Amino acid sequence: MAVNTSLIKELRERTGAGMMDCKKALEHSNNDVEKAVDWLRENGIAKAAKKSTRIAAEGTTEIAINGNAAALVEVNSETDFVAMNETFKSLVKEIAEAIVKNQPKTLEEALAIPYGEGTLNDKIVNATATIGEKITLRRFAVVTKNDDEIFGTYLHMGGKKGSIVVVTGKDQEVATDMAMQVVATLPTYIHKTDVPAEYIEKELKIRLEASKANGRELTNPKAIEGLKGKIADEVSLLEQDFIKEDKIKVGQYLKQHQATVTKMVYYIVGEGLEKKEDNFVEEVMSQIKQ
Repeated sequence: MAVNTSLIKELRERTGAGMMDCKKALEHSNNDVEKAVDWLRENGIAKAAKKSTRIAAEGTTEIAINGNAAALVEVNSETDFVAMNETFKSLVKEIAEAIVKNQPKTLEEALAIPYGEGTLNDKIVNATATIGEKITLRRFAVVTKNDDEIFGTYLHMGGKKGSIVVVTGKDQEVATDMAMQVVATLPTYIHKTDVPAEYIEKELKIRLEASKANGRELTNPKAIEGLKGKIADEVSLLEQDFIKEDKIKVGQYLKQHQATVTKMVYYIVGEGLEKKEDNFVEEVMSQIKQ
């Protein structure tokens, strides 16, 4: 059945429900807006939608592994109280397992994963209605490895931070140490050679200006080159002090164990969280024909 976009817009304005939920409601009610409103309420979607304008900045991270794939997910709630709830934790675990199994490429694909009689998004919407807070799958990362590599994983503070690393070799302790290192020091790159020159130059300019303002202008070319190296080291995993033995660098520790880190990813719950403002026209253009 064709659904008029103006009816979808009207239903969204009245209920705050998502576009695809409104489209489905109108299809179920033969384009009768009043019946569509009732359908949304009966299915818990209107209740959930009322919470959709809130910002969910609490939550947790979770990790799931399936063979040579691992998934790190961040699911947000509005309060830390709910984030510690066993029902919420169980939901997050199910989400992580569904993502590592299906390996979606985008958030939209993840939410569309078939789950039970509906989708993963339906599961989250129902949880929002049941728990009473906005629940959001904010982001995820699927990391893959080769057979001669292993995963290192670590969840810190009950999932407030989470990390996955891929390490060559078979030493699980080394892999776990690296996952802990990443969570503790939050490096941006693995190797210092990965650090973009643009980042180094930008950071250098800031530090030189700061030194000048403090009356300690740095002009010696050799000292400036040394500062550039320091800037790159600060954001590189292999150049950091090893958290378990600060007299050696991470790179030295790995060399001692004949291992290397090939991939890493980490999340901090709520980091840089911004409220997304949906554009109705763009949504119509991209989804109405689905």
